[in-house]
Amino acid sequence: MNEDKQVPQLTEDEKKLFEELMPEDLNEILDTGVNRRHFLKLMTLVGGGILTAQSAVAEQVFTRSLNGPVVEHAPAVLENGVNVSFNVNGEARKLTVDSRMTLLDTLRERLELTGSKKGCDHGQCGACTVIVDGRRVLSCLTLAASCEGKTVKTIEGIARGSQLHPVQAAFLKHDGFQCGFCTPGQICSAVALMEEAKNGEASYVTKNVRQKPGPVQLSTEEIRERMSGNLCRCGAYPNIVAAIQEVHSGKPVEQIWQFVG
Repeated sequence: MNEDKQVPQLTEDEKKLFEELMPEDLNEILDTGVNRRHFLKLMTLVGGGILTAQSAVAEQVFTRSLNGPVVEHAPAVLENGVNVSFNVNGEARKLTVDSRMTLLDTLRERLELTGSKKGCDHGQCGACTVIVDGRRVLSCLTLAASCEGKTVKTIEGIARGSQLHPVQAAFLKHDGFQCGFCTPGQICSAVALMEEAKNGEASYVTKNVRQKPGPVQLSTEEIRERMSGNLCRCGAYPNIVAAIQEVHSGKPVEQIWQFVG
């Protein structure tokens, strides 16, 4: 392996996963890291239902950064530059950005955290949802400069090392994603939703908004309303709701499949 390339190290579970499922690519992966072709190939295997036993390890590959250490490059020409210092996924970051640059573009283009997706870029689809100071925000509508001194958590920071967040594990169990494009935003939104319910925050369908704030027991209607800002073009909504309900209630939720005809 060429150490000058600063290739991110795979865990033993990840090495075993690639050795069993993609042995012909193993040497290349160890030498240069996981590229787009390897990623899509692994996604195909997941879609085919081959990775039932190794699904957690596959999710680990999908969610953690495989691009190596981030090297921050200042643009050749930067107008209206401002210095921004904030905490991203537990790491203090400081960089100079255009004062008009969004948090989404900063994460993707400057910090190479590409888990947050640019869907509509108009704040209508929720694919770019991240968590800022414990609150979910649409990063495509949030200026990076407005995050000075704040804490930002993206999908890359939801899991703890190789241990998936309960919401991530529930999404896997209930097949809460298909193409996966909206999934980072869905998961970040769901994680923040749990805290909102814990704090007793009201929603549009809350029956009594005058009631003293306290933990909210989320109904299916409540979950649908609170997640309505996150769109899924594949239509995995029942599975997403079931995953969130299971984590919120702490009890297994049986998925009721509906077939046409």
